[in-house]
Amino acid sequence: MTIDWQTLDREPGLSALYVHAATRRKITGTTLPDKGLRCWVDVDQQRLAAYRKVCGFADDGLLPPTYPHILAFALQMQLLTAKEFPFPLLGLIHLSNRIRVLRPMGAVSRARVSVQVQNLQAHAKGATFDLITTLDDQLGTLWEAESRMLCRGVKLEGEPVENEVAATLELIEVAHWKAPADIGRQYAKVSGDYNPIHLSAASAKLFGFPTAIAHGLWNKARTLAALAEQLPTANVEIAVQFHKPVRLPSEVTLLASAAASSGDLRLMGAGELEHMTGHWQPLT
Repeated sequence: MTIDWQTLDREPGLSALYVHAATRRKITGTTLPDKGLRCWVDVDQQRLAAYRKVCGFADDGLLPPTYPHILAFALQMQLLTAKEFPFPLLGLIHLSNRIRVLRPMGAVSRARVSVQVQNLQAHAKGATFDLITTLDDQLGTLWEAESRMLCRGVKLEGEPVENEVAATLELIEVAHWKAPADIGRQYAKVSGDYNPIHLSAASAKLFGFPTAIAHGLWNKARTLAALAEQLPTANVEIAVQFHKPVRLPSEVTLLASAAASSGDLRLMGAGELEHMTGHWQPLT
């Protein structure tokens, strides 16, 4: 698919985009738009410091491997609330996330973010698509990501596709932490992601959840922060699948394989509840 790129001269404002998201509740088609959005963004050091604190990253002079998602959030919102996008943003389910860090992300003060959607596929509960995000500097691509999203109720022809990969390495407990009741609000302040299912039990119940749940990307970020000494800082791909949500408040345990160029991870809750599984490996 050829992408028709639109370059913005500034980041979109989130307030108007949330209004668009709140007023669009219907599926309007089954074809993804061929438009992509690009914009140069500045790295706000105060926001970056707040993100590190909320997610547990040390200040090592590098952007955390999940931070480009924060830089891209407003652009992603504009793409997913555009008239041409056929699915309502509220209600989309984040199934999996794959990031690739191509080069060390040190001394990044300004970068170009690009976002697009592609790969519409049938799913047992509706349809999935990939939200593709890239981060470039003057030398080329630094980082790229694929977030697989599910829209329930979409009817597509074809057999459902399943892409989960089971862990194959021996895992040991490496960390344990609490996800407090207000972590959804803390993460929203640094990310801009004020999805009601993460903010409070009252707002989550409006969307069918008995209590608020943690952001999937906070779970991934907190996990990668805990594994920082085991993971390469570049030339690495880190993929996770999200399973049962982390209800707030909760306590979780991180299991991982020994430090190596490739490895597996699993985030577990009480009663062997599996929240997230994943794998890291060198780029090929």
